[in-house]
Amino acid sequence: MSSSEFGIRPFKFLVVPQLVWGLNNQKIAFARACLTARMLNRTLLMPSFSASLFYKEIELLQPISFDKVFEFEKFNALCSGFVRLGRYSDVLNRTRVFEMSKGSGRKWTFERDLLQLKEYSKGSYDDYEVIEILGKNPFLWHDHWPLKDYAKVFECLVLIDEIRNEVEKVVSRIREVGNTKSIELQKGRSSFQPLPYVAVHMRIEIDWMIHCKKLEQRLNTNQICSSKKEIVERVRNIVSDSKKTPTVIYLAVADKLLNNSSIMEEWGEGFLPYEKKKLGVEGIYKKYSYLIQSAIDYEVCLQANIFVGNSFSTFSSLVVLERTHKMIRMSVASMCGTDVRWPSYAYNVPSESNGAMRWITNMSESSLQTISYGTNHVSNCKGHI
Repeated sequence: MSSSEFGIRPFKFLVVPQLVWGLNNQKIAFARACLTARMLNRTLLMPSFSASLFYKEIELLQPISFDKVFEFEKFNALCSGFVRLGRYSDVLNRTRVFEMSKGSGRKWTFERDLLQLKEYSKGSYDDYEVIEILGKNPFLWHDHWPLKDYAKVFECLVLIDEIRNEVEKVVSRIREVGNTKSIELQKGRSSFQPLPYVAVHMRIEIDWMIHCKKLEQRLNTNQICSSKKEIVERVRNIVSDSKKTPTVIYLAVADKLLNNSSIMEEWGEGFLPYEKKKLGVEGIYKKYSYLIQSAIDYEVCLQANIFVGNSFSTFSSLVVLERTHKMIRMSVASMCGTDVRWPSYAYNVPSESNGAMRWITNMSESSLQTISYGTNHVSNCKGHI
């Protein structure tokens, strides 16, 4: 890496294309742009995220500035010396910009891409105050960095106060529902135990099922798609002691499933399923664009006592990455223990007891490939550090 002894240079800049697709694809694209800027020893000029899911029609992308979603100053403080964000007002000469075109297609190999980055980090190219990378979304760029570097960038992303307050309202409502039920069940007891909640990222909408069936055929596996019945059964099988203590289940589902009452059925005794509509928090979400709604749900899942997702979903994969990283930072002795805090599971990969398989991110991965595109190798009890 070419970052200087004293950190990233604040007077040399990199500009990247607008980030597109889902929230977590955009977070990956953002981290890759940050790491590219680090390799060039440049400050990344604050990129635009996309508030909507439209990406084929440029006018429908609804650009939204980084600092309308995440804390700008907090990011630079937490990532100090590793990567750095700048504002366009920091640029002295906006007319002197070198345009760098990323190659594409099969001939543009990993090695050629790396060679280009190294070349543009020195010599006459380095004399330019601003280098602007043209072309495709950074999510599609070649990946030259270990997973731990991405985790470091993600750790610096802190939602702005307004969005964090909305997250707190949703989490408080989930816990309020659980605690009300817990008080009813524990009347007469000297001590009160609040109910935990399980967040389930349930992917069963039609467009997802079409996509994952095709992916299963291409990869010759049957561990990507899961029916609603399979998800319910596997979640039930991982939650211990359910007959004695009810468990609140928060279903993080697409809006198109909110009017599908079947997702709330067949959970059985001891389980209290809720989605945003039944919780009475749908109004919180409706105030915001798709991107912010997704950011709220992501944090709700991140804070859950137990998280269960699909290992071929970028959303689920990033939640588990952050939960794994959190356990490492907290020096959790055994991430595979039965009573570990913040456990995560993949419902698309069945365990021996037909529960969901324990899911721990392998932090020694040399790239973000498995996070970006999915894997059914989720039980990394021997390779998590």
